[in-house]
Amino acid sequence: MTNISIIGTGTMGKALAQLFTRSGSDVQLISHEEAPGTIQGEIVVLAVPYPALADLASTAASQLDGRIVVDITNPVDFSTFSPIKPEAGSATAELAAALPTAHVLKAFNTNLAATLAAGTTGPAPVSVLIAGDDESAKKTLSEAVTASGASAYEVGGLARAAELEAAGYLQIALAASGQIGWTNGFALYK
Repeated sequence: MTNISIIGTGTMGKALAQLFTRSGSDVQLISHEEAPGTIQGEIVVLAVPYPALADLASTAASQLDGRIVVDITNPVDFSTFSPIKPEAGSATAELAAALPTAHVLKAFNTNLAATLAAGTTGPAPVSVLIAGDDESAKKTLSEAVTASGASAYEVGGLARAAELEAAGYLQIALAASGQIGWTNGFALYK
């Protein structure tokens, strides 16, 4: 059984808690306002908006040392739904630079909360795309995801985070414009 801490109790944080509960994991939810608190999980999911990452990395750095840290953010200005271009190339690259002793992964940013909570996107299991440089960390997260009934796809190294953020932005833009519903999204079929 995996211990997972989720920092952020908004829509995405709660949806991820449902997904990981289905996997049989022990789930700890920590509100962003109370973070870092005492982090218990071997996997720590940062379910906070992109602008909060830098502060969270600074205040929780010592507790995140050696842990698997999952960045789910999309660098988007939600007041205009326009993308933000991080100087490091991706939000996840910025986070990895701020947490050099953590095993930073990118995942869940191409999923909408309703699909994570339901476990499906249309008739297909939720497709979770995972990028990162640490093979063991990716395997640990993939196992927790697939234990929930979702599908996990390892898409390459951390450099792939920029492409995942672009795909995440595209999905958000489609939902925000009403072209797809917030309960829909991208799915991969095997």
